[in-house]
Amino acid sequence: MEAFSDGVIAILITVMVLELPHPHGTTWAALHDALPVLLCYVLSFVYLGIYWNNHHHMLQATDRVIGLILWANLHLLFWLSLIPFTTAWLGENRLASVPAAAYGIVLLAAAVAFYLLQRAIVRDQGSGSLVATAVGRDPKGKLSPLVYAAGIGLSFLTPWLGVAVYAGMALLWLVPDRRIERTIEHRSAFGPEARED
Repeated sequence: MEAFSDGVIAILITVMVLELPHPHGTTWAALHDALPVLLCYVLSFVYLGIYWNNHHHMLQATDRVIGLILWANLHLLFWLSLIPFTTAWLGENRLASVPAAAYGIVLLAAAVAFYLLQRAIVRDQGSGSLVATAVGRDPKGKLSPLVYAAGIGLSFLTPWLGVAVYAGMALLWLVPDRRIERTIEHRSAFGPEARED
């Protein structure tokens, strides 16, 4: 499951870069028209990178995979697969309201899908599992959907402000989250019965 998911995310990044417009001209000014698309690409690349990183760490802490987890993972990959589409739509239309809201809807749905995948793993492996211990109360995970919903609403009022909210959330997630790494290291050092304080 991890290898398949890694491959899908790598393909999504590749698709996005292939859709970038080619500048017409040989000066820096030629990039001016492509700037909105480039900025949307950077934001989406960061988001896909964040999901890849967190997904990778979560699966490293997962003991086994059952059917429910496979379907929850496919649900997440479905929403991530829409990021290139909404990225192109948002960039090509210079941050118009509906594309900005659609971008936020995909981010919101992906956040919910990641949470459901996390819950499926915890449900299967128990409250004492590595994933459950590492995630804990998950304040960032619970805050994200609320922020995306606010960004969607703002997109209809001031599209650039909605996109700024999405970018701010990406910056919050870009700060390395070492909960799972610390939990794995702690369990390795103190045995399977050890718990984080």
